[in-house]
Amino acid sequence: MGGLDSALGALWASVSQIFDPFCGSAGIFTWFGPGTNLACGDAGWGDEIGFGFKVTVTLATVTLPFGLLIGFLISLAAQSQERMLRRAAAIYTTIFRGLPELLTLFIVYYGMQILIQTAFSAVGIDERVEINAFFAGMIALSVVFSSYCAEVLQSAFKAIPNGQYEAGFAIGLSRPKTMIFVILPQLIRIALPGIVNLWMNLLKDTALVSVVGLTDIIRQTGVAARVTKEAFLFYAIACALYLILAVLSSIAIGYIERRTSNAGANR
Repeated sequence: MGGLDSALGALWASVSQIFDPFCGSAGIFTWFGPGTNLACGDAGWGDEIGFGFKVTVTLATVTLPFGLLIGFLISLAAQSQERMLRRAAAIYTTIFRGLPELLTLFIVYYGMQILIQTAFSAVGIDERVEINAFFAGMIALSVVFSSYCAEVLQSAFKAIPNGQYEAGFAIGLSRPKTMIFVILPQLIRIALPGIVNLWMNLLKDTALVSVVGLTDIIRQTGVAARVTKEAFLFYAIACALYLILAVLSSIAIGYIERRTSNAGANR
């Protein structure tokens, strides 16, 4: 199994190298970077910038489902008949929509370290704890995203007539099945424009995580700019990479909107 795992790992590394859009066989820095500060390998910063791009995309795509799930649960709590749940949801959204995203990141990154270290000290473990920057960024961005997402989803819930719930119950569907098969498809269509805007904001907010050491686009281009003294070049590349993400997101979102519109029309 060890030999097979090594072989599969080597194969995956070879395939990844070939299709790497930055430093692969047909990568943009491979073709246009040689002899410049954008060259791949030890001669330039192409590999580092490509890695930062992948970290940014990974952070945003991992944060999205967590933020959506938490936001959905908070929006359900905000409509609950239980007063304590409604109050807790209101406090949650007020706090994380009111705090600057950077401050939330600092609270998560440093606060979690203090809490864990305090817990260790309480049981007699004297060890320094350092939270992974990617994990802290994901948690911080998830709670911020979810606080705004909850408001979007709550508005979408209010736009769905109560008759839709009653119709589901009338044909014998349970409450969970009514939510899944009747309410959620309508909720997605109504909330999609608001969630799209939140996704665009999330892509930009990933840049904040560079301040706690995550090697994303901003951090990698910033280091390259300081070392080479070519700030305009590298920050222009950072701008181009974020614009590429925005364009690709717009294309994907347009496809999703067409699919949801067609599904609504077919119903």
